[in-house]
Amino acid sequence: MALVKRVSSGGKWEGLFGYSQAVAVGPLVMTSACAAAVDGRPSMIDDPGAQAKEAFRSALDALVRAGAGIGDVVRSRMYIVNPEHAEAVGLAHGELFGVVRPTATVVVVNCLTHPEQLVAVELEAFRGWRE
Repeated sequence: MALVKRVSSGGKWEGLFGYSQAVAVGPLVMTSACAAAVDGRPSMIDDPGAQAKEAFRSALDALVRAGAGIGDVVRSRMYIVNPEHAEAVGLAHGELFGVVRPTATVVVVNCLTHPEQLVAVELEAFRGWRE
């Protein structure tokens, strides 16, 4: 039976909605969607690149707490509310993951959970076969 490690940010939504910020099971670590927020409110309003960087920092922090690192990231997903934000968000991704080069998907969505959220990101990592 695989050991499962669940990582929480301590935010109220995790308990209310019944999810973890990250889950590690065997060699895999996955994050829930992360956004740029302070005390549950969007931050860096009107700056999709800055929101992406902060969202990736939050997701990477969760990965580290679950036992993975940036070099273990194999897949990223970026959810944006405006296709014009793709370049700024992609450049933020490139700054962080240019050497790692995980697979990457950008999805344009109608909206996120708060109207000032422009970007949400998810990461998946593979820690190799560890005993």
